[in-house]
Amino acid sequence: MDKIDKSILLLLQKNGKITIKEIAERLNLTTTPIFERVKKLERDGFIKNYKAILDRKKAGLQLMVFCNVTLNLHQTDYLKKFEKDILQFPEVVECYHVAGMFDYLIKIYAQNMEQYQDFLSNKLASLENISKVQSSFVMTEVKDFSFLPIP
Repeated sequence: MDKIDKSILLLLQKNGKITIKEIAERLNLTTTPIFERVKKLERDGFIKNYKAILDRKKAGLQLMVFCNVTLNLHQTDYLKKFEKDILQFPEVVECYHVAGMFDYLIKIYAQNMEQYQDFLSNKLASLENISKVQSSFVMTEVKDFSFLPIP
């Protein structure tokens, strides 16, 4: 990946709807090589997807929660089962297997505390092999930016 590819990726991260023509103008190139580079970046997997980023509060999701989950047993089958099971919950928007004091970090959006309590009591608690759950409620989003710094 060269400097031009990196510039294309930075522009696309800032605005996924930017046109090939606009990218070409900003990089002082013609549209054909930009088009070919974008297609190659897509084929090579640098660009995974294009999507709209919604305002969660306008979508009615007022509560953001990070949950640290500890499992009782840590054999591969139990880890895979938890990972498969957690995918069924639309409230869970991110899930990471982490090292440290907990096994998983999950990010959850809910309309309010009542919906979160329902999720915790009736969905998450229904999963086998959970030893402990610790919830942290987001009070202020200091930085919410899905932008990778391209070295």
